[in-house]
Amino acid sequence: MSTDFLTDISKTLEEIKADGLYKRERMITSPQGGEIRVGDAAVINLCANNYLGLADHPDLIAAARGVMDDKGFGMASVRFICGTQDIHRELEQRLAKFLGKDDTILFAACFDANGGLFEPLLGPEDAIISDSLNHASIIDGIRLCKAKRYRYLNSDMNDLEAWLKQAREDGARHIMIATDGVFSMDGYLAKLPEIRALADKYDAIVMVDDCHATGFMGATGAGTPEHFGVDVDIVTGTLGKALGGAIGGYIAGPQPVIDLLRQRARPYLFSNSLPPSIVAAGLEAIRLVEEGNSLRAQLFENAKYWRAGLEKLGFDLLPGEHPIIPVMLGEAQLAQDMASRLFDEGVYVSGFFFPVVPRGQARIRTQMNAALTRDELDRALAAFGKVGKELGILS
Repeated sequence: MSTDFLTDISKTLEEIKADGLYKRERMITSPQGGEIRVGDAAVINLCANNYLGLADHPDLIAAARGVMDDKGFGMASVRFICGTQDIHRELEQRLAKFLGKDDTILFAACFDANGGLFEPLLGPEDAIISDSLNHASIIDGIRLCKAKRYRYLNSDMNDLEAWLKQAREDGARHIMIATDGVFSMDGYLAKLPEIRALADKYDAIVMVDDCHATGFMGATGAGTPEHFGVDVDIVTGTLGKALGGAIGGYIAGPQPVIDLLRQRARPYLFSNSLPPSIVAAGLEAIRLVEEGNSLRAQLFENAKYWRAGLEKLGFDLLPGEHPIIPVMLGEAQLAQDMASRLFDEGVYVSGFFFPVVPRGQARIRTQMNAALTRDELDRALAAFGKVGKELGILS
């Protein structure tokens, strides 16, 4: 390989390190859970998307293990060639019923779902209006599409309406509004009632990525549309967070939309089918969610307790009702230093900084889950207080 090329890559890496932006991975030696082992250390885990604590649930493990005797280990093919089993369709139909949609199409991950959504449905004569804080997968999916692109300021309904007017003036045939249901760096919920009202006013389609809501937001856990009591047209989501934490994404929506995606969504057409073990565990996760009011209640009780504890200590928090509770620190290096010191105190968190969040808005993003005990939360709060004072964050 070219020496100049590798030299330039190495220089870029050194610049990332010098700016305090280099990401390092810790090796977990236990199942995912409220308390995990990293190497030989037992630590309280406050940075997983394991909202309902299902990642190590024995029923999911049993379902994944048990199905392999009957269905095998892997599919070794894409869906339309020879990669569709009866359980794939069972999961798709179960998800559709759970979300109140006609049908669902499975992908390897929600990144693939969002990457494959826009191009088959919209062309050069159409328009997409996307929230400025949407997930990278939505941004990348829109880039693959030939529709005109507009971006509105995060949750700014006046700006959204201005772009809706502009798209109509530009002669757009169809307009799609794309938004996260929950903006994952902040824990903010999208203003779905207002978005729906504007969409109806301008005859637009509403697409919501609900990865950080499916399974626990809303009366039955069906996500932000249920939480707000509004109907949206297309929902994308994942099995990789509240629904077991493994892998797998989906798009749910009207039957013609799902049928066309089966014909033309490239990540679906050219990626292996989900393994049977993941599908079986996904079905079990939905069953637990449908019976899991106590899990959702525990999750939000933990979130309320944790937020109140951090506020009492004096940390700067973003407001919200979601189990994502960011602790704002400002500088990337401070976020990394705090994450490192907290790990020494037995608390596993990650610092988030540019380019994941804007420069100057670095933070520790804490996330609650139903598996965390009150004792673990108290120990974590004590660690936050100690480290916050050591680093000069708290007086």
